[in-house]
Formats: sequence, C-alpha cells, structure tokens
Amino acid sequence: MDNDFFCFLLCMHSIFLYLWRMQKEQTIDHALRATWQAVAKMYNEQAIKHDSTMAMGFVLLNIDMENGTPSTSLGPQMGMEPTSLSRILKSMEEKGAIYREKNPDDGRGVLIKLTEFGKMKRNTSRESVILFNETVRQYVTAEKIEHFFEVTQTINTLINNQKIFNTNNQTRQ
Repeated sequence: MDNDFFCFLLCMHSIFLYLWRMQKEQTIDHALRATWQAVAKMYNEQAIKHDSTMAMGFVLLNIDMENGTPSTSLGPQMGMEPTSLSRILKSMEEKGAIYREKNPDDGRGVLIKLTEFGKMKRNTSRESVILFNETVRQYVTAEKIEHFFEVTQTINTLINNQKIFNTNNQTRQ
C-alpha cells in the first residue's frame, strides 16, 4: 500500500511539474526573456567574429558619430548600470574603438567619441542590426510587428507607472 501511495505521489508530482512548466512557458515575461536571451546569444555569436560583444556594439550604436556622447547620458540612454558601462568603455578604449575628451559645454563632464576604428566597428554593428530587422520583417507581417511594439510599449508604460506591483494589483490571485 505504501508503495502504491508513493507511486501516486510521484505521478502527481510529475503531472504538477509538467503543468507548471507549460504555464511558465506561456507567460509574457518568460516569452520576453527567452526571446531576448536568444537574440543576445545570436548577436554575441556574431560579435565574437569581429572581436567584440553585443554590449560593445550596443554602446557603439548609441554614441553620436559627429559630436560624441556625454558619458553620463550613455548609461541611462541604454538602460545600463554605470559599473557595467564603465567596464565596457574601458575595454573599448583599450581596443581603440573610443576615446574620452573633456566636454567643452561642461568642464566636469567627459564626452565619449568614436575613433576611426570605432566607426568601422559601429558600421559592422549597424549592419547586423539592420540584417536582423530585415529578416524578421520578411517573416512577420507589418501588422504583427505593429502589435508587438504596441504590447512592448504598454508593458513599459505599466512598469514605469508602477501599475504592476502596487497594492491594488497584489490582491489578485
């Protein structure tokens, strides 16, 4: 009898795990995270071929090619923590992709500027992003892409307006 009960519990446990996994994979946050991880992996695999990383490519694309970009605005512009950005900028400077220059408008500030090498790397990153977007647009209708952007905008608005984890929503089951 104990053995039958144990088998029953094991079976129920397996069913519970199966159902939990199915539910998890159907959640919005899981879909966003899994997709972003796949995109990041794809970009990093491409970046490695050019002695770079996805993060470096992202930084290169966010630096103004003509005037440079204040270092203090780069992090918030990219949603990156200052310590992570500092490490990336240091590495990029060591590789010769960027240089720092005193900001003429703000004596305390620093502008991050692209070297000629950095501009070449930026173009490579830009081409990769364009190729990704063009390829996705070949397989996904304009209407679905528009809906995708509407959904992501709504999610960002809900988060920015603290509509998800406020006291009214936490009482939901």
